[in-house]
Formats: sequence, C-alpha cells, structure tokens
Amino acid sequence: MQKKIKDFMSKVIEKNPGETEFHQAVQEVVESVMPFIEKNPKYQNAKILERMVEPERVVMFRVPWQNDKGEIQVDRGFRIEMNSALGPYKGGIRFHPSVNLGILKFLAFEQVFKNSVTTLPMGGGKGGSDFDPKGKSDNEVMRFCQSFMTELQRHIGPDTDVPAGDIGVGGREIGYMFGQYKRLRNEFTGVLTGKGLNWGGSLIRPEATGYGCVYFAQEMLKTKGESLKGKVCTVSGSGNVAQYTVEKLLQLGAKSVTLSDSNGYIYDPDGISKQKLEFVMELKNVRRGRIKEYAAKYNCKYVEGRWPWEVKCDCAFPSATQNEIHDTDAKRLIKNGCILVAEGANMPSMPKAVEVFLDAKTLYAPGKASNAGGVATSGFEMSQNSQRLSWTREEVDEKLRQIMIKIHESCLKYGKKGNFTNYVDGANLAGFVKVADAMLDQGLV
Repeated sequence: MQKKIKDFMSKVIEKNPGETEFHQAVQEVVESVMPFIEKNPKYQNAKILERMVEPERVVMFRVPWQNDKGEIQVDRGFRIEMNSALGPYKGGIRFHPSVNLGILKFLAFEQVFKNSVTTLPMGGGKGGSDFDPKGKSDNEVMRFCQSFMTELQRHIGPDTDVPAGDIGVGGREIGYMFGQYKRLRNEFTGVLTGKGLNWGGSLIRPEATGYGCVYFAQEMLKTKGESLKGKVCTVSGSGNVAQYTVEKLLQLGAKSVTLSDSNGYIYDPDGISKQKLEFVMELKNVRRGRIKEYAAKYNCKYVEGRWPWEVKCDCAFPSATQNEIHDTDAKRLIKNGCILVAEGANMPSMPKAVEVFLDAKTLYAPGKASNAGGVATSGFEMSQNSQRLSWTREEVDEKLRQIMIKIHESCLKYGKKGNFTNYVDGANLAGFVKVADAMLDQGLV
C-alpha cells in the first residue's frame, strides 16, 4: 500500500512542482482513502482520485490598480475551480502576500472534502490575490477590489461559483467586490457570501467558523464523557475565527488564555473575558492594530515571534494559518496535558504534528471537519438569497450546531476504530465517498 501511495504522490509532485502545501494536502487524503479505494474497484477503475487532484479549471489574471499617490500597482489574481460534482464551486477569496498557486490549490482541494461533509450541495473552489490590504486606505482597497472583480466576474455566478471571504477579505472587501459585480452584470444575486446583513447577508456568518469549531470540539469531548466547562483553552490568531472561538468557549464555560498575530502572542492566565474580547474586536476589526496592545492594556504576558503552543492547556484551537503547529509544538502540547486539538484554520498542523497527535490518541479534529461551520453557513446564506428570505439568529445557530453534529457523526462512521476515532480518516473518507459517487453518476467529468 505504501508503494502505491508513494507512486501516486510522485506523479502529483511531478505534475505540480514546487507546490508543497498542495502536495501536503493531497498526501493526507491519499493515505486515508487509498486502502478504501483498493477495496472498492469501481473508484480505482474510474480513476476518481486522479481526477480529484486535477482542478476542473484554473484562472489566473493580472490586477492593476492605482494607489493614493497615483502610482500604478500590479498584483496577481487567482480562482481555482476544483470540483463541482456536488454543486456550484464554493470557497473563500484570500488577500495576502503569501498567496500563490500552490497554496490556493491546497485550499481548494481541502474545500472539496469540507463542503462534502457539510451535507449541503456545494462543490469546492478557492481564490485570492497576493495583494496585502494591511496599511492600505479604504479607497485603495476599493480600487483593488473593483479591478479584481472586473476580471473575476466572468468566471463566477450564483449557479456556477460562489466565493466568500477568507484571510484579508472581510465585510469591507466583500462589499466592494459585490458592488462591482452588480455594476458590471446589472443583477443583484447571491454571487458572494459574507455580505452585509442589510443587503443579503446571513446572521451568524461572521461567527460561524469559530462557533462551529467549538461545537465540534464539544461533540468530541462527549465521546469521552467530558464537556468544555472549566477547560483551559489556547487559541491562536486574533481574526474572525479566533474571536468567535473565544466567544463560544466563554458561553460554554471554558477559559481562553491566549491570542496571537503574526508578531507574537499574549498569555492572560485570568482568561479573556467578554469585556476583553470586545477590546480585541475593536482593536482588530476597527483599528486594525497589533495584539501586543492587549498585553499593555491588561498587564499580561506578551511573547514576541512565537506561537502559543508552549502554554499549558486542556484544549487547543489553532485558528491563524496553515502549518503553524510543528511536531515539537505537538509534543509540548501533549506533555502539558492537552487532550483535544480542534483546527479553526485550514491545515494549521504540519504532517509530523498530526502523526504525534494520532500516536498519542489525542482528540484531534482536522480543519476539513472542525472548521466546516463557516462554509456551511455560507451555504445557508445561499439558500436564503435564493428564497429572498432572512432566517433568525436562533434558526441559523441551531442549523449550524446540527450540521456540526452531523459532520461529527460522519467522522465516527468512517474513522472509529475500537475505542479510538481517527478524525482525519473519518473526514477524508466521508468527504471522498460522497464526491466520488457523484462523479461516477455524472460520467467522465
């Protein structure tokens, strides 16, 4: 089996040179599903896995825009339309200097499986640009978003491809892009999710990824007869996902003691209260400042240039970015008593770190399962847009909780082995089977 996996990966690497994040994402899935495919020749004969790792379409384009000094800037835009077997392509748009083809292909590939396990009719895609919104004025961001959408609008639509936000793309950016789409296409449709509440957005959408991750962690703990009440939690990041992870943990009686950004992390042993969280939201969402200001205001520890995985905790919620937990971090977490890791970010754990968690029988949830709440609620927004309706906060939150319970049940179905559940295998197999069967039904697509 290892030889077959190795041979398969050699071909993927040869066809996609230098795209290390994409290779990493494919390797994880292949290791889970290859034994299953061997037992089910219909998938092997139809070359389903070989088809899945090839995007249906890749769009790459230049994005010229003018800064406030009147200087012309040129960035690069992308949209990876990975798989539409289950529905329109669905996945976020990321604006960050690190964005490249390999990272977006990894995210799009992950999105296919994540969207599949939500049980909603959505395919998988991802897009973005190497544009950095940090330090840019509102007018500069608007001009960039309008230029970006001028090209992207040719490739998307409510029944074709429905992008959302991601790192660097919040309500402001979605608004600018939606406005340009409406202007160019002369139509008001649900072509983007994450819209403002007063013009087609869904309640709970900003909270959904963080809330959903905590709901998933809650279900994992239930399998051990435990709950989140009284648990000490470390959270990385300080953006949307991290903020609402902390908020839901507070509501369920847990105590979050860390947050971070690209410069370092804060450690507040007293816990991040509702009042402190409001300060973080104002700091990050309005003033766009650095998390170091939290430490100065609340007189707590700030550690520069490191991640918070050295802090003792019961549960860890990596919610910042890909590959933030290395094997040494994983070992330290386990040594310090961590019993659960639930990923709020996409692939924040390096492959060797995942091995450490699984070998130690830690409750470990990969992002394609535990952070699927964000795209699930994007799916709810699509449904509301199609019906020209708006559901209540309570309705959306309960639908989100039920989706996360269903995802957890799927992971148990495919990943439970004796007393231990391998959530990586569970999520990969649950996602694979649904997409693969749809591809078989639809012929050579």
